[in-house]
Amino acid sequence: MCLAVPVKIMELDNQNAVVDVGGVHRTCNVAFIPEPQIGDYVLLHAGFAIQKWTEEDVLEYDQIMKELDLS
Repeated sequence: MCLAVPVKIMELDNQNAVVDVGGVHRTCNVAFIPEPQIGDYVLLHAGFAIQKWTEEDVLEYDQIMKELDLS
């Protein structure tokens, strides 16, 4: 099973971005994200950013994962 995870955009180069995935930097495609910006939070699935998230969304996700002991 594949899960989408929230990540933060650290660098942008056209339709590619470097994102922070729990302290590890990965390259992904941001073609599906309207006007991606450095500092944006996005959901990453299979190498593609699929949706923008707010910082509040990420904090809520982190809290749920902590409560489920899945972080």
